[in-house]
Order: sequence, then structure tokens, then C-alpha cells
Amino acid sequence: MDKQRLAGKNILVTGAAQGMGAAIAIDYAAQGAKVCLADVNLDGVAKVVQEITDAGGIATWVKLDVTSEVDAVAAVAHTVAEFGSINVLVNNAGVNKPLFFLDITRENWDRIMDVNAWGTLNCMQAAAAQMKAQGKQDFPYKIINVGSILSREAYDDVVVYSASKHAVLAMIKGGAKALIEHNITVNGYGPGVVRTELWEQLDRDLVAIGKFAKEGESMDSLAENMILMKRYSYPEDVVGTSSFLASADSDYMTGQLIMIDGGMVIQ
Repeated sequence: MDKQRLAGKNILVTGAAQGMGAAIAIDYAAQGAKVCLADVNLDGVAKVVQEITDAGGIATWVKLDVTSEVDAVAAVAHTVAEFGSINVLVNNAGVNKPLFFLDITRENWDRIMDVNAWGTLNCMQAAAAQMKAQGKQDFPYKIINVGSILSREAYDDVVVYSASKHAVLAMIKGGAKALIEHNITVNGYGPGVVRTELWEQLDRDLVAIGKFAKEGESMDSLAENMILMKRYSYPEDVVGTSSFLASADSDYMTGQLIMIDGGMVIQ
């Protein structure tokens, strides 16, 4: 690992208390970035920050409900106050609650779309406004949105989540066109089945609605029947791509969603 690959990068990561967000923040800090971890789970982000600082990295944390405009602006302001500027935003926060198509409720729709779609746009706007105010720099500012295999596919039990992740892809494409004049690129990556706390809850929810008979079956079934590599992934499987998108290696790239799914979706 190049411990200076991300030196000079001041990065805000949402949903960073656990799972992919925590793994990404730890990886960024190990490569020389200064990282602000944002989440509603304050104990979680504090623990991850302690892990980073114990390893010699530089990190801070801030409370962030991505649906709150006040929180989004405050999280960006905290990053700037701690590190002097913000260069990169990673929109990682997300929620899911599977329901079969005819069982979808307005409450289910509103919660998932509010966090995954509006929350992404909300944080993009707050970060982009600050990046614009900072003025152009020698290298592009970067916004990285976490999509999904469901940015390009849909299934009967996760229609709302798929709609929200299709919206994230739209914001990657539209944001790239809207923000390039301010030297801001917008890209993203789409994980598949990642063994995190979010997926383990999803697995329990799929059992509850009758999609699978027992806990753990969903990940094993998907790995066997839908993933070409025949295994599900872990957060460590996505950090290489997230690092690439934050680094200078992706400077001549915008409007793209890279799939990291073991071959579930072939583009």
C-alpha cells in the first residue's frame, strides 16, 4: 500500500460507523488522507476514529443525518474547520427494507428514498457548494456516490431500494455534467452482495417476508446462483476501487459507475 497515495486529500465519508463506510475511511487514512467520518451512530464513528488515530492516521467525526440540510452543511463545515478544506465526498450512507412489490407502503418508499436518494443529493449539494467556494485547484474535487448492482437491475423484493440506487446513478451522470465547470468530478461504484451489518439485517428481513427459509441462506444462494465468482464479498473487496476513485489515478474520469459485484451484472 502506498501510504502517501491520498496525501493532501481531505475526505468526508457518510455512513462511516460500520461496514463499507468504516473500511473505506480506515483505508483512506492509511494512505495519507485526512478523514472526517459522519454518521448518526456516534459511538460507532468515535470507535473507528480511535482505530485510525491509534494506527497513526488523522481523523475526526461528526453527527450526520443525511436527510437534514442543516446536518449536511454542518458536516462539510466541520471537515473544513478540522482540515482546512474538503477535496472528496463519499456518499456511502444508505438503508434498505425489503418488501414484495404488492406489499410496498408509502412509509417504506419514503424512508428508503429519503435516505438513499435525497440524502445523496443533499450531501452532494452541501459539498459542491463548499468546493465551488474554495475555488479551482490543480486537481479535481471528487464526489463519489455508492450505487449498487440495483443501480442497473431490479428484483421483486427490493424495488424501492433499486429505485433509490437508480436515482444515485442519475445523480452521478447529472452531477458530472452540472459540476464539471467547478472542477468537480462525480463517479461511483456499485457493490453487489457485501457481508456487512446492513446485509445481515437485510438477510433477516428476507426471512421475515418469506423470501428465504432461514438466516444466511440469501447470501449463500446468491453466491451460488448469481455471482460468477461464486462468493459474496466483504468491505475489503471494495476499498481498492474506492481508493482509486479518490486518488489522482481517476482524475480524467467523470460520470461513471464501476461495478464491484463478482460478476452479478455484466455491462
